Amino acid sequence: MNREGPRLQRQFDRLRRDFPRLGVLLHRISRPGWALIRVPVGVIFILGGLLAILPVFGLWMIPVGLLLLAVDVPVLRRPVSGGIIRLRRRAEVFRQRRKK
Repeated sequence: MNREGPRLQRQFDRLRRDFPRLGVLLHRISRPGWALIRVPVGVIFILGGLLAILPVFGLWMIPVGLLLLAVDVPVLRRPVSGGIIRLRRRAEVFRQRRKK
């Protein structure tokens, strides 16, 4: 259970390196004292993602909510970091195919 925290942190660091603008946001929201804000906002994002048929909401809100919750909920750290790894690998394959 103690490996998931550093694994998620490594994925955040990689996202910060690859996407500097996103990195600033990730750095701000992953501070230790922000748990009282992250958890309710994460739940709101997930619920908003379930209302994807409405024009303002969308399915993009579900992964953002899970990302926010994974910082504070240890059970979500492993699946979220694994999802980030899989998405990064798929993006790399996609980039390599576009170069050909």
